[in-house]
Amino acid sequence: MAPTAAFPFIEVRIVPPPAPLAQRSPGVVAVVGKAPSTADGGSAPANTPVRIETLDDAVTNFARRQAGNVVRNALYNSLELAFLQDPRPAKVYGVKVAGDDYAAALGGLEAADDVTMVSLANESGVGNPAGAGAPTGLQALKAHVETMSAAGQRRIGFAMVNPATEKGPTYVADITTAANPLKSSTSRMVMIAARGADGDAATAAMAAVAGLPVHHSIVLKKIRGVAIPVAKQYSPAEIKGLSEANLTPIIDPTLITGESLHFADGRLFTSDASLLHVDLVRTLDQIEFMLRAGLIGLVGDARITKPGMTLLKTQVDGILGPLKRQAVIDDYQIEIPVLDILTIPEVARTATDTSIVTAARADRTVDLVVTVTYGPAVSRLLVTLVAKF
Repeated sequence: MAPTAAFPFIEVRIVPPPAPLAQRSPGVVAVVGKAPSTADGGSAPANTPVRIETLDDAVTNFARRQAGNVVRNALYNSLELAFLQDPRPAKVYGVKVAGDDYAAALGGLEAADDVTMVSLANESGVGNPAGAGAPTGLQALKAHVETMSAAGQRRIGFAMVNPATEKGPTYVADITTAANPLKSSTSRMVMIAARGADGDAATAAMAAVAGLPVHHSIVLKKIRGVAIPVAKQYSPAEIKGLSEANLTPIIDPTLITGESLHFADGRLFTSDASLLHVDLVRTLDQIEFMLRAGLIGLVGDARITKPGMTLLKTQVDGILGPLKRQAVIDDYQIEIPVLDILTIPEVARTATDTSIVTAARADRTVDLVVTVTYGPAVSRLLVTLVAKF
C-alpha cells in the first residue's frame, strides 16, 4: 500500500457546538371557549389550538368584524381580557369548542406542550366528572390539567365560581360547597371568586398570573379589564372565609390608591396543604422542566463512574446555581448516593456500598436527590403599635 501523503500536514476537525438547551416560558396560556360554528365564530376549526398574537388574530380565528365592529362571543371576549393584562402572558392560545364538548377541545390542546395554564372562557358551570361519557363543564378542565400534569406536562387550571350568586348570610359556605368537586388533590386548580364581575374573571386572573415571574406571589397583584360594582364586592368576613376555603377572592382594597381589582390571596384550590400557594407550584414546575431539559443530554452518555457522576452533579449545579443567584430559590443541595460511594476506595466499601453500585450499573439507573429551599413572599405583616405618653 502506498504511503498516505502528509499534506495538509495538520488536520483540524470542526465539531459543531452542542444543541441549545430546551427552554420553556412559564407564562403560556390557553383559553378554551365557545364561539359560533358560523362565520361569526371565525375561521379556526373546532378543537384546534391556534396561537393568537394580536386581537386581530382573535377576530380572524374566533369572531368576525361587521361594519367596523367586532361580532363578539365568549371566546373572543376572554381572549381580549388576556391581552389587557400588563405584563401579558408570553403566548396565548385559543381553542374553539364544538357545542358544549369541552373535553374534546381540551384533548386538542394536549399536544401543545408549552402550555402552562388553561381556562374555560366565561364558564362557571361545575359540570360532571367522567362517568359513562367525558367530563363536562369545569370538571373537564380539572381532569385535563391533572391528567396532563401527571404525564409530565405540568399545567394549572383557572376557574371561577358563579359570579351571579347573590350575597347572603351563607354565601361563603354555599359557593365553597358548590365548588368543592373541583378541589384538586394534586394542587392543579385555582378557583377565583369575583361576585358581580362583568367579565371572565378566571381568564383575566390567569393571564395576570402568567405575566408574573414564577416565584412572585400573586397576592395583591392587579387584574385588568374586569369590574365589580361596590355593592357586590366582598366584606372583610367574606374575604377571610373565602381565603380559608382556599378560594381566591378578587378585591378592590382601600389601601391601594385608585379603583382596581387585585388578588386577595394566592392559594390553590387543593386538599394538599404542602402545595398550597400558586407561586410555589409554579416555581417547582419550572425547576422540574429545567432539570429535565438540562439533564437529557447526559442520558446514554454519562458513565456510572466517579468522573461520570461528578459531571452529572456539575450539570445540576449549573442549572440551580443561577436560580439561587437570581433569588428564585434560597438554597439547594444535591445528593447522588452512587457518587458518594464511588469516592470511597473500593477496598474500604461495605457490602451494602458494593451492592448499591452493582445494582446501579446493572440497571443503568442512578438516584439523584435535589433539595430546594424556597423563601416565600410575605402574605401578612403583624405590626404591634405601642402608644407611650
